[in-house]
Amino acid sequence: MSPADFRRIALSMPEASESSHMAHPDFRVGGKIFATLSYPDRDHGMVALPPEEQAKLLQSHAKVFSRAKGAWGLRGSTCVRLDAVDSTTLREAMSAAWRRIAPKRLLG
Repeated sequence: MSPADFRRIALSMPEASESSHMAHPDFRVGGKIFATLSYPDRDHGMVALPPEEQAKLLQSHAKVFSRAKGAWGLRGSTCVRLDAVDSTTLREAMSAAWRRIAPKRLLG
């Protein structure tokens, strides 16, 4: 998975847009971040998962996903190793992160 693939998948979510914070590209819906690229380094991305989804992925794909450091990680921020994730798994994680943040009008 390349950074361009991560970006393409993030921007394929309904009404997703790209912005940036703390010198990292981020992806938002309704003005809220659901994913970040190049965090914590160029080899990773981050998806803001519901904690229960994070727990499932940490167990089923331990070589791909890891909890972000600190309180953010405890609240669902999940790092993704780009060189280890396949597009189907990333799309599922990205979709879960998008659904967590998306306005209710988009979920119906």
